[in-house]
Amino acid sequence: MEINYLSINNKLKEYGQEHLLKFYNELNEIGKQELIDNILNVDFEQMKMLYGNINNKQEEGEIGQIPYINKEELSREELNYYNKIGIETIKNGEYAVVTMAGGQRNKTWTYRA
Repeated sequence: MEINYLSINNKLKEYGQEHLLKFYNELNEIGKQELIDNILNVDFEQMKMLYGNINNKQEEGEIGQIPYINKEELSREELNYYNKIGIETIKNGEYAVVTMAGGQRNKTWTYRA
């Protein structure tokens, strides 16, 4: 069954995602079909629900700078030590997310739960 551009665009408008078709007319026929297939595989209702849950969830805690280690000042043994910690942390399904502003590229941030 062929899905046309208008029906896809209408579906996307329901979720404020019509920008996904911005370059549709610049694609060849294969690219157009791949884009449509990808869009059809997205569960927009679930995405909307998940996004709503994130926005409604309030976390307790404090946002602030965490201690850092300057990677350039570490010995080879120290680098190996921290790499092992990182690998074990990932293997255990644990992780931390750190967002840095410009000028922070020389800092290595570590977090221990």
